[in-house]
Amino acid sequence: MRNPFTVRPGERPGPVKAAASYLIVCALVIGFFWLSLLQVGVALDFGFVAQYHVRILDGLLLTVQIAVGSLVASLAIGLPVAVGQGSRILPVRYLCDVYVKLMRGTPLLAQIYLFFYIVGTAWGVENRLVAGIIILSIFSGAYIAEIVRGSLTSLDASQLEAARAVGFTRRQTLRYVVVPQLVSRTLPALTGQLASMIKDSSLLSVIAVIELTQTMQEISSATFNLFGTYLFLAGAYLALTLPLMFVSRYFERRLDYAHAD
Repeated sequence: MRNPFTVRPGERPGPVKAAASYLIVCALVIGFFWLSLLQVGVALDFGFVAQYHVRILDGLLLTVQIAVGSLVASLAIGLPVAVGQGSRILPVRYLCDVYVKLMRGTPLLAQIYLFFYIVGTAWGVENRLVAGIIILSIFSGAYIAEIVRGSLTSLDASQLEAARAVGFTRRQTLRYVVVPQLVSRTLPALTGQLASMIKDSSLLSVIAVIELTQTMQEISSATFNLFGTYLFLAGAYLALTLPLMFVSRYFERRLDYAHAD
């Protein structure tokens, strides 16, 4: 009899088999973690959730607002940078290249401190929320630039030649050939980048932006319930990012299907 928890190479598991396997894995992870808690004598208490539910909800909503606002702003940064990396004007090309390398090669935490306390102070950016969105946008813009640049370089040159052959103008080629493929190729990565922004927004707590992480830190200090608050915090971030991961996987499957045709 064939093992119900195995698949052939390249075979996609059925929904029942996948769900059962996920449940087993989740049970093992939860069991291991629970056993670890028992070993160190930690008793979890989530009573603070009811007491501070308004503050928790406010922090959760602010985290989502920061992530969405940063995604929009980082797209506005990343798109021209991606185009600029292929510019014929060398100073523009190298400026974009240096920006991408600096943002991707240095930790976000260091960028937060440097931008907020030095650049922000020098240019009068005093609102911590606005400063946080700007910093996160500049950081994520470099990654989005690479996503878009990779999608642009993957376009088939023969399609552009075919568009010119049938008399398409540059604008028509951009509208009917380039943009549709660019959107389909970048959607999975952009969805994943939004999930990363939600997690990265937690670092804005170091400049006292009252998002979810900062809120839970304050609740932890008030209740002396370190393990309960941070375990709840991890679960809250999972609740925000897991749906985005599934959406990203869905777009990836659709894209693979389109390429297979």
